[in-house]
Amino acid sequence: MSGGGGKECSHHKGKQKKKIQRLCGGLFICLFILLLVFLIIWAVLQPRKPRFVLQDATVFNFNVSAPNLLSSNFQVTVAAHNPNERIGIFYDTLDAFAVYQSQQITYYTAIPPVYQGHKDNNVWSPFLYGVNVPIAPYNGAALTEDQSDGMINLLIKLDGKVRWKVGTFTTGRYHLHVRCLATLNFGNHASNGVFVSTAMKYQIYQSCKVSV
Repeated sequence: MSGGGGKECSHHKGKQKKKIQRLCGGLFICLFILLLVFLIIWAVLQPRKPRFVLQDATVFNFNVSAPNLLSSNFQVTVAAHNPNERIGIFYDTLDAFAVYQSQQITYYTAIPPVYQGHKDNNVWSPFLYGVNVPIAPYNGAALTEDQSDGMINLLIKLDGKVRWKVGTFTTGRYHLHVRCLATLNFGNHASNGVFVSTAMKYQIYQSCKVSV
């Protein structure tokens, strides 16, 4: 009798194992179908990353003081365009700052969160500034050379997180990186370490590199 009970218990365990396997298989198929539907919808919608343009820059102050300290104060105008017809973009966080020779020279300036609808445009004009920011010695040498040339290349960066909105569905957050080159020609204004002491406005209209 004990042997028969063992067979019945083994048979019962076998049924439970099959149920678990069927349940796992069903869940896997459901997940696969959901993923496939999502990929098909995503392919049909053809999402495209936003486009950014650096329109202008107004420099109020830009000078170098020893030993290798840089102070700057300027305002940039950046336009963002959503090229998607069916996808909106949530800009949850977006910080603007300036970089010289791979070194950050201004503090972060936060741009308020905003939702960008289909084919919509947004224009931001953040102020970027840094006071007595220490710069690397090799960048100091490069600045001295730029000073004599009367021209400097800056990189205006915007880093943040975005979400895509399709109908009522909103994705998770994605990292957004925007890189805009700004070439500022100071001419013969650069002297004694002072590039700019009075406001100068530059019309740039330069397309930016965007990665998501």
